[in-house]
Amino acid sequence: MSFKSHADGVSGPDLPTSKEDQGGTVRQDLHEPTARAALPVLENADDLPLVVDLDGTLLRSDLLLETTFRRLGRNPGALVGLLRSLRQGKAALKEFLCAGADCAPETLPYDTSILSMIRMAHLSGRSVYLASGSHEDVVKAVADHLGIFKGYFATTSSTNLSGVAKAERLVEEFGSKGFDYIGNASADLPVWEHARQPIAVRTSRQVASKLRKIAPHAHFIEHTRTTPRDWARQLRVHQYAKNALVFVPMVAAHALSFENLLLTTMAALTFCLAASASYILNDLVDLQEDRAHRTKKNRPLARGDIPLAHAVLAVPALLTLAAILAVSLSPVFAVVVATYFAISTAYSFFLKEILLVDVLTLAGLYTIRLLGGSIAINVTLSSWLVVFALSIFVSLALMKRFVELTACEDADRDAPKNRDYEHIDRSMIAALSAAAGFNAVTVLALYVSGNSVTRLYSNPEFLLFACPVLTYWIGRALILAQRRQMQDDPVVFAIKDPMSRLSGLAMLAVFVAAI
Repeated sequence: MSFKSHADGVSGPDLPTSKEDQGGTVRQDLHEPTARAALPVLENADDLPLVVDLDGTLLRSDLLLETTFRRLGRNPGALVGLLRSLRQGKAALKEFLCAGADCAPETLPYDTSILSMIRMAHLSGRSVYLASGSHEDVVKAVADHLGIFKGYFATTSSTNLSGVAKAERLVEEFGSKGFDYIGNASADLPVWEHARQPIAVRTSRQVASKLRKIAPHAHFIEHTRTTPRDWARQLRVHQYAKNALVFVPMVAAHALSFENLLLTTMAALTFCLAASASYILNDLVDLQEDRAHRTKKNRPLARGDIPLAHAVLAVPALLTLAAILAVSLSPVFAVVVATYFAISTAYSFFLKEILLVDVLTLAGLYTIRLLGGSIAINVTLSSWLVVFALSIFVSLALMKRFVELTACEDADRDAPKNRDYEHIDRSMIAALSAAAGFNAVTVLALYVSGNSVTRLYSNPEFLLFACPVLTYWIGRALILAQRRQMQDDPVVFAIKDPMSRLSGLAMLAVFVAAI
């Protein structure tokens, strides 16, 4: 175990009372209750040290889980070393995952109520300590960043400072009932038992019940619990519209029927569940990068609105539901969905860091939805549709990268570290996006001019009017991206933008008129 003392009198940074757009400062969480209203009043405690836990208490996150997913995301082969170190105990595991890790303490989701409490204690002259089961390297980084702790206790390569071990260390240092302690989990129960004043935040009902039995005088700090809206944002319900692609093969083949509509709806729901699982995995891997992003920093996991452990458990639950639905449709469809998730996972862990492979992967994931829709109702997927889809989706993926780079450039930040692009690439990315988009227009024109179209449409010449509409939309989207008037995801932009909706209705009208 580790104890490090900081020099007395070190003054911490003034904690902001509003959310900052840039990294480098502690961000106020506007979803948290007013700090002062929720804080316990500690009488005659100036002579006692105040000890605060880190994960789940001072932080609305878990650094061990964060570093685990970050390490595996950067190097999936590290799984072997992780399993080997786990056999040697939790201390060895934390040493393997966290030693030398950069936890970017300036971007972490701090609990503003706890921050206010320990800051007031520090300003009143009390000694404040950080005691955590996390590895000493990340604990030191947080303590140094905040600058309000007299010292800290942490896990080392030989000792896991958690539960009874933490309690024994604090009793050794301060004596039983010689300190106040703020914690959150069942591992803190042995520590609370020896604390003069136990203080709890974000405890489960079971932990709260046990704490009341051993310490009826314990204080419970109010906090905002995870809401259905938080989960809806995390599951990206607003992006489920992308799965409408599953219906395209049915419409393109003119195979509309009640049975096919039901089967396709089930297929779309399956992709929704699988996509949500992949979104969670992606966010777990990219927590640090998301917190430094202008909009992604507001995602629930990045903000700490959803406990990381709950998000981890949600992944197998979503996949189980997706598997049940997929198998009920057909074994072949189940293989398609499994392939979709496998590629999505590979994208989250390493494909997104490979130049241009990332955009091709995104385009492939969209196209797999088309394949799934065709298999669900047993219709042949047109090669014209596949080529058209790949072209348009490559264009959109490149457009997304262009928007990300321009946002970083405008904010005077480096290009995202988890992407293999640089600011100098922006003009080329825009050119490639335009080329891919207008290639989709060419494919559409060639399809309309071919002989196969006459089998499905009585007035195929009307379909030519779709080409200028598509040209208009692609050109306008590129110009708006250049003007910084587009959201990070062009697909979401297309759903929300009034002119994009009008263009979509115009395309639909053209195809209806051609039937």
